[in-house]
Amino acid sequence: MKFLHAPWRWSFLSRPRGRRGCVFCGAVEENDPDDLIVYRGDHNFVILNKYPYSTGHLMVVPYAHVSLPDGLSRDASKEMWSCMLRARMALEKCFSPDGFNMGMNLGAAAGAGIKDHVHLHVVPRWRGDANFMAVTGDTRVMSYDIKEVTRLLREEWTK
Repeated sequence: MKFLHAPWRWSFLSRPRGRRGCVFCGAVEENDPDDLIVYRGDHNFVILNKYPYSTGHLMVVPYAHVSLPDGLSRDASKEMWSCMLRARMALEKCFSPDGFNMGMNLGAAAGAGIKDHVHLHVVPRWRGDANFMAVTGDTRVMSYDIKEVTRLLREEWTK
């Protein structure tokens, strides 16, 4: 097995578990102009995944800290769906992907990395993005600047 070093992930991997709080609640409370939030709605926000499956991997996250979509208000649920559709269209215009994966992982057994705060993934996909690096090398190559992707998506969102 070959190793591709990714030192930027160390702060995520080495952070104390359970003491930092929810990464989504923290992201929205910080209100940092350099954050990865693309859009802030009334009930949800849209944020780029810091450790994405592919370029432009967005997540629609409710402000309400609930673990299941059943805990969301009707308005939050409607806005979540609307944000998902809008996210897909923005990604389409910015990056012209060949397809999308969209959905939720509910609970640790379903693959939820953050199981206590429900969120919806919008992942652009391209033919060949499961290439030999990911399949045989167990490595993903991300050839983009996340700040530039954030800027492009924010611009597209406001159109």
